[in-house]
Amino acid sequence: MTPNLSPSEWRRQLTRRSFLSAGVQGIGTVALSSLLSKDLFAAKPDAIGTLPGLPHFAPKAKRVICLWQGGGPSHVDLFDHKPTLAKEAGKDIPPSIRGDTRLSSMSSGYAKWPAVPAIKPFARHGQCGRELSTLIPHIGSIADEICVVRSMNTEAVNHAPGVTFFMTGSQIPGRPAVGAWLSYGLGTMNEDLPSYVVMTSSDKTKTCGQLFFEHYWSNGFLPGKHQGVRFRGVGEPVPYVSNPAGVNPVGRRTMLDDLQALNREHFAIAGDPEIDTRISQYEMAFRMQSSVPDLLDFRNEPKAVLEMYGPDVLTPGTFANNCLIARRLAERGVRFTQLMHAGWDQHNNLFTQLENQCRDTDQPSAALVKDLKQRGLLDDTLVIWGGEFGRTPFGQNQQGQGYKGRDHFGRAYSWWLAGGGVKKGHVYGETDDFGWNVAKDSVHIHDMQATLLHLCGINHEALTFRYQGRQFRLTDVHGKPVKGIMA
Repeated sequence: MTPNLSPSEWRRQLTRRSFLSAGVQGIGTVALSSLLSKDLFAAKPDAIGTLPGLPHFAPKAKRVICLWQGGGPSHVDLFDHKPTLAKEAGKDIPPSIRGDTRLSSMSSGYAKWPAVPAIKPFARHGQCGRELSTLIPHIGSIADEICVVRSMNTEAVNHAPGVTFFMTGSQIPGRPAVGAWLSYGLGTMNEDLPSYVVMTSSDKTKTCGQLFFEHYWSNGFLPGKHQGVRFRGVGEPVPYVSNPAGVNPVGRRTMLDDLQALNREHFAIAGDPEIDTRISQYEMAFRMQSSVPDLLDFRNEPKAVLEMYGPDVLTPGTFANNCLIARRLAERGVRFTQLMHAGWDQHNNLFTQLENQCRDTDQPSAALVKDLKQRGLLDDTLVIWGGEFGRTPFGQNQQGQGYKGRDHFGRAYSWWLAGGGVKKGHVYGETDDFGWNVAKDSVHIHDMQATLLHLCGINHEALTFRYQGRQFRLTDVHGKPVKGIMA
């Protein structure tokens, strides 16, 4: 009981909701001093808010940039060359290959399963001789830097569950996203910017109807300050950060000081951890008034760097512009940057839209890796490029002997990774001759999550949070780090 309050006043202020909230979180673990001293949980001099005992071992990556390609990039058209598809073009893929694979409702009832070869030729790139599609020549130019994983697999067959599965470890929304887990465990390396930043973009012609749901970057049941902060490509990057008309910085600072005093008093009474979040968000917004304009000021970027990212680099909201911002965020110590680009869902327009999509994303993706490397940041920055699944080796929307596209396919597909402790110029995993089944070294979604955490110095089984009576982790009760991906 607070000494300054009478029993009746205490009962009035301690509502049933705040009592239950404090009971679940544990009032004793949320000391008021945590609001006053940033050093309380700081385990490393270059990070603030790191949990005790973390990292579990020396990290290879200090930060992660996730280049999410929403809709499902076609592995057999881009990364996994299958001459058998050309040899057997138009013929049904054998039942012995198809087995009982789960497919989406759009194609699961097909009577024909015609093999469809890659729509463009493949070529060898780099000293490693990596075979990649001629649709992605810029990614081909970094072949000696990347590790192509050709044995990814997932149970998800639809977009939103598939994205949610990698981002949160469950196909059902509600759990924390991977960036929130890293922020929670490892803290922040820059107090003036969020530790978890999200940016979104789409293909220029808006052919893909996939939406970006906020649970893709949610804090879930973790404290709210670990939620991803979305930078918008239109208007103000972060709404409500700027001072309203007639309010100057001195007035805003005075208001925040008074508001913080009220919040601290409320915290002392209720012990609600969300009050901590409220205080930290107000303070972060105040600091971002200076840090965000500096982040987005490209006047000092060399012309050669801007040209490397392509013609759209200075157009806000484009994938190229977001990739450049991601590099600047990496320089400033942002822990997890999540770029989400829609447009890879080619059910009806494979022969036109796949090339357009590659044109939008190929050059900026490669430029980001090159830019990080030339600045000495690639060695401790993990870059991940991939989507929620691949595309079917057979044709969809069949018309006579032709077809228009490919359906969703989670049985086997490809990603690539670079930097941050990843093997260079390497291929991990194999699929069968049709690109249908994983033939060697399977990598499940949970395995990739465990690998990401491992490269950041985290034992995925030990980073947990107790919620509703059980310990939760990103990988649920599955997953293992893939040592064959790591240098």
